[in-house]
Amino acid sequence: MNTTEQYRIRVQHCVGTIIDVHSAISETLNDEAFLMQFEDLEEEISSLDMDLVSELDILMVEQATNTLLAELKGLFETGSFGMVYRQTVN
Repeated sequence: MNTTEQYRIRVQHCVGTIIDVHSAISETLNDEAFLMQFEDLEEEISSLDMDLVSELDILMVEQATNTLLAELKGLFETGSFGMVYRQTVN
């Protein structure tokens, strides 16, 4: 697998994780418009020219995703929202 395909997969995983987390939250908050924006983003990833993307760019996306997840962690620990995944994924 070449570097550009690895970059694409890494970005897809970040966006997919955000969509999964938001789906769990939106069951309570009913914010479909926000979720649709991320679903549109997920579709657009396939058209990105990953030759223009650097490792630093990918690391910034991953760090932003990790930061968002850290901020949302407390909401899930309180049990206010359901589980994101029914079983351990990784």
